[in-house]
Amino acid sequence: MAKTSSTELIIVTSSFAVLGDANAMARKLIERGLAACVQIHEGVHSIYRWKGTVCEEKEVILVAKTNANKWGEISSFMKTEHPYDLPEIIAVKPTEYDLEYGQWVMAELQSK
Repeated sequence: MAKTSSTELIIVTSSFAVLGDANAMARKLIERGLAACVQIHEGVHSIYRWKGTVCEEKEVILVAKTNANKWGEISSFMKTEHPYDLPEIIAVKPTEYDLEYGQWVMAELQSK
């Protein structure tokens, strides 16, 4: 089966300052049918430069599974709803993934 944007799995990540914000975003993504599954990883230690200052923070990482057709909608939604001034919103396309899992993701997104 050839992959098209409607059958291509993508993984979207974003970082948050607090667990509550990540949880709220995860629920919204699922409820709106923008992601089939969202995982949240606490305790990430981030070091970055922001406006000329090196910052060091604890963050929470959100990882959402969706398809490439949803990229424009999910990135726009996250940018609007995210508490950061400039949120990290990155998508990657896995080159390989379990076929049954991929089919489940696509079925979940089509049912919304």
